[in-house]
Amino acid sequence: MSLQNSNVENLPPHVLRLVYKEVSALAADPPEGIKIYPSEEDITELHTAIEGPEGTPFAGGIFRMRLVLGKDFPAVPPKGYFLTKIFHPNVGHKGEICVNVLKRDWKAELGLKHVLLTIKCLLIHPNPESALNEEAGRLLLEDYAEYESRARLLTEIHAMGGTSGAPQDPNDGPQPKKHAGDPMKRAGPRKKKADKKRALRRL
Repeated sequence: MSLQNSNVENLPPHVLRLVYKEVSALAADPPEGIKIYPSEEDITELHTAIEGPEGTPFAGGIFRMRLVLGKDFPAVPPKGYFLTKIFHPNVGHKGEICVNVLKRDWKAELGLKHVLLTIKCLLIHPNPESALNEEAGRLLLEDYAEYESRARLLTEIHAMGGTSGAPQDPNDGPQPKKHAGDPMKRAGPRKKKADKKRALRRL
């Protein structure tokens, strides 16, 4: 097992024991809407999946994320990255997350559960003041409908079981109107749902 890119060998044994204990507890009893996937090989990189909260443009999506514990953890906060593409003011183009708890508000005793819950809260209440994605931050403040539309589209493409070949550009999204002649559209009230499912299958 190679630990080249890992901090396991850099962290003192008592810190590793604490991390292992917390990660085991999180995996056994995760916060609501969050799944934890601990790695037995490298406890310093924690993979998680966060359910998009209801009432947000991310609802229905599953967002994969990782927390990386540096060699100075817990004195220094972990770094958080979204692995699933997301249109959000506080998430950069490479998935990096900007949230105060991972910066100046960090305290060693806060723990990983607090970090995960804070990131989930960020999906509900974005902070355009500290935007990493300036376009998302601007739209959130100036044109919420457009922000919501873009965020929802990326959620549908990337976080709802879309394929790896999904379009990267929001403008390349599904165009259900092309299915106007589809015989399946006779379904009446269920039409809209069927359209959406069919549009997603095309991706």
